[in-house]
Amino acid sequence: MPMSVPQRILIAPSGFKESLTSEQVAEAIAQGVRRALPGVHLDLVPLVDGGEGTATTLATTTGGRLVPLTVTGPVGQPVESHLALLGSQATGTAVVEMAAAAGLHLVPRDQRDPGATTTYGVGELIRAALDHGATTILVGCGDSGTCDGGAGALVALGATVRDEHGEDVAPGGAALRHARTIDLSGLDERLSGVEVKVACNPHNVLLGESGVARVFGPQKGATPAQVDELETGLAQWAALLDQVGRHREAGTTDLRLGLGTGASGGLGAGLAAGLGAHLLPRFDVLLDHVDLDASVRAADLVITAEGAVDFQTPRGKIPAEVARRAQLHGRPVVALAGSLGEGSREVHGAGIDALASILTVPMPLEDALTEGATLLADAAERMMRMVLVGCSVAST
Repeated sequence: MPMSVPQRILIAPSGFKESLTSEQVAEAIAQGVRRALPGVHLDLVPLVDGGEGTATTLATTTGGRLVPLTVTGPVGQPVESHLALLGSQATGTAVVEMAAAAGLHLVPRDQRDPGATTTYGVGELIRAALDHGATTILVGCGDSGTCDGGAGALVALGATVRDEHGEDVAPGGAALRHARTIDLSGLDERLSGVEVKVACNPHNVLLGESGVARVFGPQKGATPAQVDELETGLAQWAALLDQVGRHREAGTTDLRLGLGTGASGGLGAGLAAGLGAHLLPRFDVLLDHVDLDASVRAADLVITAEGAVDFQTPRGKIPAEVARRAQLHGRPVVALAGSLGEGSREVHGAGIDALASILTVPMPLEDALTEGATLLADAAERMMRMVLVGCSVAST
């Protein structure tokens, strides 16, 4: 082959929500690339952002294991969940994937109301991690179906949240506007000897025009009136959490606009204030277990992917992080997406050189989710053939 043809390609995608894990996305892309370029060396590095698939991927990467559990789901019904106990040098670390207990995919479409859903199951997962002797608990934030500021998780761990009459506040973000006191004296005592790290998108803040209620509430099913209700409730919740003060010990001084406080519907703020958790940029934490930079340096071409590419992608999503690292090493990046939304062209400024949707014709969302692997493989083949055309032109 001419030297201009890629000899080694890195495939470093995100998962496609409610459709494919990052491992499945990587395999589908690899299948399509090999159709166009048989024999090419492929490095598959599936990536996670704290959302769906995080626990499974990190358990696999470190030689750890998944622990199956049944917890309280976001609408109050039992759901099958899990946590990961990491291996190798990360032994002693448990990964709690909040999406496995309170993810949007666990909320039936006809019950999607972030004012009513709870993170109680996340607290149950944290308690299970303590039961397994974890000394470090890494909470992955992403793909949430909740907006309760982490109140449910804290209650599951022993906290009490009460209204002006001394009654327990109902689950869900809408009820937070009635909260008047928070008591942490009943928290599980074992938490005092454990470091809690929250892997979150630092762009997500709790309140304001860029806050979780206004940005993510509609995506989780909230009406405009419910968005205002959630904003009011979270503001009241932030005022109560400020009185606790544990977040300041962990380096978070502003619960309203501090980086990562809005992660997973405000779970970041709740865990920082209630548990003294450290809110950390997710890729600084999650990529500790994947030497992505070494794989980028070795590649001639980098392929990444995400379920939906839009204006939010440059704000801390996996394709943007992959492109940022690729730019540092002068490697070209192409990206595939399940859909291209508003502002998708902004990713070129983030270092993605070419972008394409995997859809070629309009189709129902359910069909696209079901056929995701086939659509990805076909799109990867098309993308790779276009790259080869470019290589041919460059060599003439």
